[in-house]
Amino acid sequence: MDTRQTSRQYQISVTPQARFIPGHSSAEAGRYAFAYTITITNTGNVAAQLISRHWIITDANNVVQEVKGQGVVGAQPMLKPGESFEYSSGSVLATPVGTMRGSYQMVAEDGTRFDADIPEFALSAPRVLH
Repeated sequence: MDTRQTSRQYQISVTPQARFIPGHSSAEAGRYAFAYTITITNTGNVAAQLISRHWIITDANNVVQEVKGQGVVGAQPMLKPGESFEYSSGSVLATPVGTMRGSYQMVAEDGTRFDADIPEFALSAPRVLH
C-alpha cells in the first residue's frame, strides 16, 4: 500500500484564533479569560467525523491542564472532503500568557480512526508579549 495515498485520504486542517476577554478577567484574582475560534477543514478525500477532543493547556507557570471529552461544543460534525466546521469556546488561565494544543479524534466513513493535530497557539493578554 502506498502510505502517501493513505495520508492524503485522512487529512484534517485545524486553524485556531484566540483573543483575550478583559470583561471576564481579573489580574487581582489571577483569572485571565480567553476565547478561541477553531476552524476544522477536511482537506483529505474521505468524509470523517469528529468524535472527541484532547486539549493540553499550559500557563506561564508551566501548570498543565488536560481536557478530554466527546465532540466539540456539543457537536460531533461529519465533514465531507472540502467541508469546514467552525466553533468558538473559551479557556481561563491563572497567568496572562499560555498556550493551547491538542488533537481531535476522527473516524472516517470507511471506519479508519485517526487524529487531527491542533497546532499550538498562544493565549496572551494585551501588553504582555512584545
